[in-house]
Parts: sequence; C-alpha cells; structure tokens
Amino acid sequence: MATKIRLQRGGRKSYAFYRIVIADARAPRDGRFTEKIGTYNPNTNPATVDLTVDLNFERALYWVETGAQPTDTVRNILSREGVYLMKHLKGGVKKGAFDEATAQKKFDAWKADKQNGLNKIAEAEAKAKKDAAAKELAQEKKLNEEIAKKVAEKKAAEAAAKAEAEAAAAAEAPAEEAAAEAPAAE
Repeated sequence: MATKIRLQRGGRKSYAFYRIVIADARAPRDGRFTEKIGTYNPNTNPATVDLTVDLNFERALYWVETGAQPTDTVRNILSREGVYLMKHLKGGVKKGAFDEATAQKKFDAWKADKQNGLNKIAEAEAKAKKDAAAKELAQEKKLNEEIAKKVAEKKAAEAAAKAEAEAAAAAEAPAEEAAAEAPAAE
C-alpha cells in the first residue's frame, strides 16, 4: 500500500482549514485516512507559521522515515517544522558521523535560530505598525491644527466685522443725535 501525507480540507466556504493526514494514495482528498498527525490553518498571517501548524512531530517523523510520500504543500510544512532536518540528522547518527546528543544539539540550535528569526519578523512588523500609527496620528494632528487655525481666522474675521459694525453703529448714533438736535435748535 502506497501511503501519502496529505491535506484534508475542512472549514467553511472561503475559510479553509486543513488536517494533515496519512492516507492511502488511492483515497480521495477528503476521504478515508489512516491517521491524523496535525492541522494547518492558512488563514492566519504567514509570518506566524508556528501558530498556524499544529503537528505531532514524532508521528510525522515516523511516517516520513517509513516512506510515506508527502504532497508539495505538506513537504513544505514538514520542512518548516524541522521533520526533514531531524530525519537527516538521524541518518547521520546511523552512519556514525556523530552521536544522538550532538544531533539533538544541532536540532535545538536550528529551532532556536528559527524562533529568533520569527521573533525578529514579529518585532519588525509590530514596529512598522507602531510607526505607521504614529505617522497617521501626526498627520491627523497637523490636519486638526490647520482646521483649528482656519476656524480661529474665521472667528477673528467675524469678530472684526462685528466690532466694525458696532463701531459704525456707534459713530452713526452721535451723528444722528447731532442731526436730530440741529433741526430742533433752529
């Protein structure tokens, strides 16, 4: 029996969710399977791959070592998770190139380096988001200052027009009183 490691689709329309399964090569995509070894959610941010894949590492390694052929997508997932690296390191142990402890140290170093890279990406993304928010806030403050300046100018113009009108009314009032008194004096 030829076995495949493949994705089995689940989830609703336009929101796919996959199970990573071991199945007979002749079985349909969403059909019968031998074992479920993990899940994959492609709907989250690809920079946080560790959060999108839930994998039983030991079972995946077992099936890869026994000759199960993964599909292209599953091969990429297993490679990112380090299954193929561990298979390679175990091959080196079998050949006597190094011992099991050295292989585990190499794998742990790779895993730590990978985690550091993911953390740097997450930090850079958070910094970019923070910088974009700060830039947007600065633009909004500048726009608000311009609006406030225009409003202040408009109010000042209205106040000047009102004062001018009052001054003109005050100037006309004594002239009218003088004009009213002048005919009465005649």
